[in-house]
Amino acid sequence: MSLGLYLHIPYCLARCRYCDFYSRGGQKEVPDAYVDALAREMARWGNCDCTALRPDTLYFGGGTPSLLRPAQAARLVDQAAPAPEAEVTLEANPETVDPARLEGFRRAGINRLSLGVQTADDDSLARLGRPHTAAQSRQALAWARQVGFSNISGDIMLALPHYTREEFDRTLDLLAQGGCTHISAYLLKIEPGTAFARHTPEGLPDADAAAEFYLYAVEQLAAAGYRQYEISNFAKPGYEGRHNLLYWDCQDYLGLGPAAHSCMNRRRFYWPADTRAFVEGRSAPVQDGGCDGEDYIMLRLRLAAGLDEETLARRFGVRLTERQRAFWRRCQAAGYAAPGDGALRLTPAGMIIQNSILVELLG
Repeated sequence: MSLGLYLHIPYCLARCRYCDFYSRGGQKEVPDAYVDALAREMARWGNCDCTALRPDTLYFGGGTPSLLRPAQAARLVDQAAPAPEAEVTLEANPETVDPARLEGFRRAGINRLSLGVQTADDDSLARLGRPHTAAQSRQALAWARQVGFSNISGDIMLALPHYTREEFDRTLDLLAQGGCTHISAYLLKIEPGTAFARHTPEGLPDADAAAEFYLYAVEQLAAAGYRQYEISNFAKPGYEGRHNLLYWDCQDYLGLGPAAHSCMNRRRFYWPADTRAFVEGRSAPVQDGGCDGEDYIMLRLRLAAGLDEETLARRFGVRLTERQRAFWRRCQAAGYAAPGDGALRLTPAGMIIQNSILVELLG
């Protein structure tokens, strides 16, 4: 059984207007006390009877993990002691890196970089509250290649205010020319509690237009050699993100840090969203139910590979009912599900309305 380790870095230079992830803006670095707390919890989990660390994947997420000093990242990688050939990913924002910092991350053991580009349009970046420019994204990608990163992921945010296909094309060109082997492309969502929720920006595409942007992105990414393997993820052959694939296959993953979620031995838990309590050792994971066959169905239908019915039965003792099969046949007839036997797979059109399909399938 594989194990993924996620380390949450809840510090950012500034809070983006759309972001609902747990983080603190106005931070220029990660305090050593926070790194100490992550190291303390890794030691605690590595010494317990339920698991040994030695993860197959290690993921620094945020927040802005590239605010870590390379020496801090090296300390955490060394303590995690990832397995040989493990995928070790660090999320980075373009304005926070330079050649020396990127070289330091490479020497620390980071072998996959995930760069938060979002768009090649500077006006859109400003509306989002992103502190970088398209030129900084190009430079960061060039530096990453220069210091030896060959596994680079870039983010594209779709359906932004006043969005056009031309904006997508420019962003895809920036990432492809910058050497990205993986691209995450996802629709802007207005999440509760964000600045965008309090003051909704003008020029947002409606649902139909957003769906058209998504389908256009899938088509253009395929033409550029990026195969869709998940609703929002596309990769050159062999560069699929191994860490997130553990999530979508209901494998074990341990998240450390405030607001980090875990699923170990089919039991879910999370840390309270309180950085001070985490640093001071006053917080403890909160149990959050289990992982069952319904979870497996929902997660596997995110993947282009889909849901294998025999695996569902073997791992969770669950088989689809005749009602569910009949509904799936209707999805196939409507073009939302791919034809064929053995695996249930959504088409790109079906992925857009995945939540509605799941409500009916699992209801």
